[in-house]
This record gives sequence, C-alpha cells and structure tokens, in this order.
Amino acid sequence: MLRMIFIVFAVTIAPLVAQKNPHYVQNSTTMVHLFEWKWNEIADECERFLGPMGYGGVQVSPITENVKIKYRPWYERYQPISYKLETRSGTEKEFRSMVRRCNNAGVRIYVDILLNHMTGNHKNAVGTNDSTADPFNLDYPEVPYKKEHFHPICQITNYQDLYNVRNCELVGLHDLDQSQEYVRRKAVQLMNKIIDMGVAGFRIDAAKHMWPQDLAAIYSQLDNLRIDHGFAPNAKPFIYQEVIDYGNGEAVSKKEYNQIGVVMEFKFGQEISNAIRRRNPLKWFYNWGEAWSLLPSTDALTFIDNHDSQRNGGDNPLKYKDSKLYKMAIAFMLAHPYGLPQVISSFDFVSFDQGPPTDQNENIVSPLIRADNTCGNGWVCEHRWRQIYNMVRFRNYVATTKLGNWWDNGNYQIAFCRGDRGFFAMNDDIVDLKRKLQVCLPAGTYCDVITGDFIDGNCTGKSVKVDKNGEAVIEIRTDENDGVLAIHAGAKVA
Repeated sequence: MLRMIFIVFAVTIAPLVAQKNPHYVQNSTTMVHLFEWKWNEIADECERFLGPMGYGGVQVSPITENVKIKYRPWYERYQPISYKLETRSGTEKEFRSMVRRCNNAGVRIYVDILLNHMTGNHKNAVGTNDSTADPFNLDYPEVPYKKEHFHPICQITNYQDLYNVRNCELVGLHDLDQSQEYVRRKAVQLMNKIIDMGVAGFRIDAAKHMWPQDLAAIYSQLDNLRIDHGFAPNAKPFIYQEVIDYGNGEAVSKKEYNQIGVVMEFKFGQEISNAIRRRNPLKWFYNWGEAWSLLPSTDALTFIDNHDSQRNGGDNPLKYKDSKLYKMAIAFMLAHPYGLPQVISSFDFVSFDQGPPTDQNENIVSPLIRADNTCGNGWVCEHRWRQIYNMVRFRNYVATTKLGNWWDNGNYQIAFCRGDRGFFAMNDDIVDLKRKLQVCLPAGTYCDVITGDFIDGNCTGKSVKVDKNGEAVIEIRTDENDGVLAIHAGAKVA
C-alpha cells in the first residue's frame, strides 16, 4: 500500500521535475562521452576541438571516489566508496577548472552519477583518495552510510519481478534504499554540490534499478543551474537515465521514467546495427522513430553504442571495431532528426575488463593527438573521425528542418532531404548506387562532408553538382571506404 501511495505522489510531481533541455549553446545538437578521459585533457579538448567542431556537451566518467580493484578494470569507476570528488581522472580542483573552461568554450558538462549503489565486497577496500570502507558490513564511513541505509542483501535474479530488480543488488553492488529520506538527502547534497560547480546535468546510472518515485523526489530538490556559467535563470539540470529496455517484456519499462527526465533508448542502436548488418532492409526506416516502439523524440537519448554495450558479447551493437559499418550507423543517427544523440569516444580494448591506457604506475595516460586529428596512445577518439565530426556539424546545420523526400531502392539503399538545407544517402547494398535523385538544395556544387572537409570554399573529398531542379547524380560505390554521402548548404563551393 505504501508503494501505491508513492506512485500516486510521483505522478503528480513528475511534470514539475522533468528536465529534458540539455542547455546547449551555439546551436549545438550532440554530446560526446569522453570515456575515462582526465579532467585537464577534457578541458583542452573542449577548447581545441569540441567547441570549434560544434559539439554541444561532454559526458564525463563518474567523478566520485571509487574503490581500487586489482588490474584496474574500467568498472571500478562504477563502485563508489565515498562521495569525495577524487579519481584517476583528477582532483576536485581540476574538475572545477575543467567545467569552467568547457562552459567558456560553449561545451556543457554532464556527470555520470551513481545513486543506486556503493561498492561490491572487497577485502581491505581502499579508494582512489585513500578512503576506506567495510563493504561486507555495509559500512562506508566517509559518506557516511551504514547497514540500515541499504536494502536487505539479495541478488537480482528475475527481471520479471519489479521488487527483485529495484530492491536487490546488481552484480553484487550494495543497493541503497532511496525511499529513505537520509539516503535521498545524501544524493541531493552530492548533486547540488556538483551543480554548483557549473555542470549542465547528469546521466543517472542504473536508473532501472531504482523506483521512479524515489528518483522524482530527488530530482525535485535539485538546485537551479549557475547563471554565471551561462545558463538561463531558473534552469534545471538536464537528466537522462539509464533504463535498459529492448522491448522484451521485462517488468521494468522505459516508459515509467520518461515523465521525470530523458531516457537512454537502447533499442535505437540495436535496430540500426541490425539493419546495417543487412539483417533488416534499410527501406523500413522510412518511419523510423516512435512507430518502432521507441520513446518520443524529445524523451530519447540516442546512441549506437556506449561503454557498456560495446563490451557485450556478439556483434550487436556496431562499434569502432566495425569501422566502415559503424561510421554509417553514426552518420544515419546524426542525419535523422529523431532523438538527442550521443557519440562515444573510446579507448581500444581486447577484453571485457580492460581499463583505460595507463603507465607503469597505473596512472591514466593522455591521448596523443596526431596531425590528422586522430588519436594514439591506445585511445580511439571516434569523435575525431572526419565522418563523425562532420556529421555533427551537418546535424547542427539542418537542426531546424524536417525529414522529407524519402527514397529507397526497396532494399539497402536509402536517401532523404532535411528541408532545403541538407541531403543524406546510404548504400549498404551489394550493388553500387548511381542514380539521379531530388536533393532539395539550390543549384550549385556542394562538398560531400563524409569523404572530405569543406575548407576555404573548396572540397577535399567528393563533390556533388545540383541542377536547377534540385536534382543531382548520387554515387556511392560498394568498393568505397564510406557507405554514405552527405551534403548541406553550409558546405557549398564558392
């Protein structure tokens, strides 16, 4: 009965706490997850690349102190031992400086925050700032949390049981009880401290494993964003929540959470990856969006892969290791108007546990930035691939337009316009695409921003000549390095 009362309460307050505005500046539309980057490096990247290339924001890895695990796997960042802001990415002072520098560069910061749990069991648990805890007895003195602040220990074993999914431990991580006022207050204090540093919002890790009404109560107590960091008066933090829901009929649904914030739409990347792997014809994407049982566009944080899903077994979703197909998937995501897109910037890995590149003292090493904009030192930096950053700029340029003039060959070749500002085509077929199509642009010559850049009024890659009727011969051969073509009115040859 108590839970039913909370549910009614949540329904009444949800419209008051929902915050779906990412607070981008400079007509930006896309964020990047700089997975495991250091704070000082992120600040540099905001100034030298992300801002100039039109990226709107950065999701950073968790900033709370985590337990140190042997061999330093990536997932240790998702096991908080305290709420101190000291990690291998840097100090609290460095984080504050990064936020200020990125905001000044027109790039917003979003924090991946851990409210669901603390660590799993580790003997002699020590954190990245030397904090200690006794996980076996649920004792975290640096917060502090004690046994009474956690759900009784049980493991998640049944995804058809709401209570098992939300009140038990995810992979052995000790599960906090957010229905308690004390636990909520600790979460709010942490988030408001981070808001005061100038961030624009939060990714809520493991939101699926917390009750929506508890999250709504926490969100409703968050402070406004900082005006002196460039945010509008009374602006609330952007909230996007990790709710893994592929539509398989589990007890927890993504539609329980989109009233209180944006939700990460995992089905999005799964369906696009399946199609580009030629398991479903691309022609079916003519009605891509809610008709595919996806969330409303303004409620969906969209992505092809993220730090979790790219480590899943099997070949779905596509990831950087599938270079040509992956670039096609990202290009389609950014060309299509559905959703709020995010791209990931990874480090190279060969095993599930592998953490970021480090030196002999287990310190994270910085990405090597090469002259051609790509990265070294073990970093992949997908956000610096030409086919991706130019599609970020394409999306920014066509953002105010709708999709129109859909064309397909009845199989794996598709094309569409974005108003009178842009045109996109994809060939995932076994035959070449060479056809005269309506591209909806004024007569002239335009640069294909996939195969090259638009620099000083000229193209470094292919160009497309549009006639007086807004038509052009579009060619994408199967032996080309890229399976897509994109032109827009902002890259017209002088």
